[in-house]
Amino acid sequence: MPELAHLRLLRPSDGVVLLVLDNPDQRNAMSPEMTSSWVAAIDQVAADRSVRAVVVTGEGTAFCSGGDTAWLAGEPNATVDHLRDRMLPFYRAWLSIRRLEVPTIAAINGPAIGAGLCLALACDLRHAAAGAKMGVPFVKLGLHPGMAGTALLPDVVGAAAARDLFLTGRIVDADEALGLGLVSRVVDPETFLDTVLETAAQVAATAPIASRLTKLALAGGGHADVETGLQWEALAQPVTLATDDLQEGLRAARERRAPVFRGR
Repeated sequence: MPELAHLRLLRPSDGVVLLVLDNPDQRNAMSPEMTSSWVAAIDQVAADRSVRAVVVTGEGTAFCSGGDTAWLAGEPNATVDHLRDRMLPFYRAWLSIRRLEVPTIAAINGPAIGAGLCLALACDLRHAAAGAKMGVPFVKLGLHPGMAGTALLPDVVGAAAARDLFLTGRIVDADEALGLGLVSRVVDPETFLDTVLETAAQVAATAPIASRLTKLALAGGGHADVETGLQWEALAQPVTLATDDLQEGLRAARERRAPVFRGR
């Protein structure tokens, strides 16, 4: 794989990939170079069946400050059609993390703003370092929200809280984000990344077939109604009942040891 610009791909433990947005001088803004690297990295992770969990974080003091404002304002005389043709590939590049079948965790180590917060929303779980700031202040810049924020944020925090955050453009701290359900955990900055990676290792230690199917079942806020959920589970649970991993999980429970799942 070619060298990644403004991005690092690390393997901190078995089954876990750590993607580090690495453009700290610009608070990890989504530069064209970083965007290209992101797509290449996601393609690599998607093709690697040994990966069981993915963590995304930022280098330095910020998670991600969003789109590169110089890029956003670079064509003031462009037509709407031309700008739309620029924006859709950008959105889809960063949202490509949603096509990963394994659980993903956003480790929000610092400010996650605008499209940077949308990236975190595209992950399955979000953990924040105490003191981290988050917001979607698009309207304060005279800009409509982008990168599926108007779908992702209501799905995570509910319609009322999403309206509050979008229409005021206000920034919230990690504690308020926890109360809103925007993040599921707030961790001391001193131990933050290690704690998130421990969580990722716990996820990676679960049965991968069951994990992937459960992630799929919960996509988009879960099933539309109970009957749809039952019909899905009546197929998906037998799939896992037929795996070697199920037998290993039962043996491990009887023997009071940690299971070793093979993904088959």
